[in-house]
Amino acid sequence: MKRISLILTLCLLLVSPTNALPYSLEYLRLAEAQESGTKFLSRGNFDTWSTRTIKESGIIGGKTVTLYDIGGPWGTSNVWAKVSGVTKTNVSVYKDSHPGHGNCAKLYTHIVECKVLGLINIKVLAAGSIYLGKTQEPIRDTKNPMSKLDAGIPFTARPKALVFDYKVHLTGEPNRIRQNGLGKGSKVAGRDYADCILYLQKRWEDAKGNIYAKRVGTLVHRFTKSSEWKENQYFSISYGDISSQKYYNEAWALTAGDNTKFAKNSKGKMVAVKEVGWAAANEQPTHLVLQFDSSHGGAYIGSVGNTLWIDNVRLAY
Repeated sequence: MKRISLILTLCLLLVSPTNALPYSLEYLRLAEAQESGTKFLSRGNFDTWSTRTIKESGIIGGKTVTLYDIGGPWGTSNVWAKVSGVTKTNVSVYKDSHPGHGNCAKLYTHIVECKVLGLINIKVLAAGSIYLGKTQEPIRDTKNPMSKLDAGIPFTARPKALVFDYKVHLTGEPNRIRQNGLGKGSKVAGRDYADCILYLQKRWEDAKGNIYAKRVGTLVHRFTKSSEWKENQYFSISYGDISSQKYYNEAWALTAGDNTKFAKNSKGKMVAVKEVGWAAANEQPTHLVLQFDSSHGGAYIGSVGNTLWIDNVRLAY
């Protein structure tokens, strides 16, 4: 039973939301844009991909799995872990085609099934995510999945908006499911949406290595309707304290609890980034956070089949 519990925890770890982002200045290189006033994020056209082949442990079937990687500054929810000798993977992001534009990223919400010795079937809902950042692979333990994600890179610009192409398929189900292991799962009220999240933060570190941040800029967009490809879509970034704005809701709030980001401090240790307030609207940020998800509800919650395609990600100035 202890072995089964370990494998269940490993499955949960692999499909936890990957909200981490950039981690090195070299990943801030911006390519020359096709449109005046915009700059591509490195590899933001998703034309270049690589693959890794991972063989899972025999106790869970011994499958050989291909993981798709965007490379450069981009991480994905395609990850692998090796805990107490058990190797497990998750694949929820794929290379796909965008007619007339080469490749794109396809993010897909699905159920990850894991049969232990062919007898006990573990089922976990996993959303597809892409983000600027890096997961510490292979994951070696099952403690605090978010602490494995190095979130945020040095970034000092003040863009007006995020611009990208997208396509969306939503199942339209009136309610979502929460599937986090054994059993049939449970119903969660409300429809499932794909989303995009961008934070600009002003960070600092104290003498003990704790990292704090104030929120300089915010953008949260939820895709509420299915659509064919929409290109050159412009999403404005709001600066300063937005808590009194009409559009403000909990999705735009400061990060805390399960939404807390982690980053590597100057001592080389992964620590929580404590977002303690709103910065002045004219502040210069120090870090950028950006992610796209096929489901918005957090760990193990969503609608199977929700799909988000993303391409040509750039910043407008």
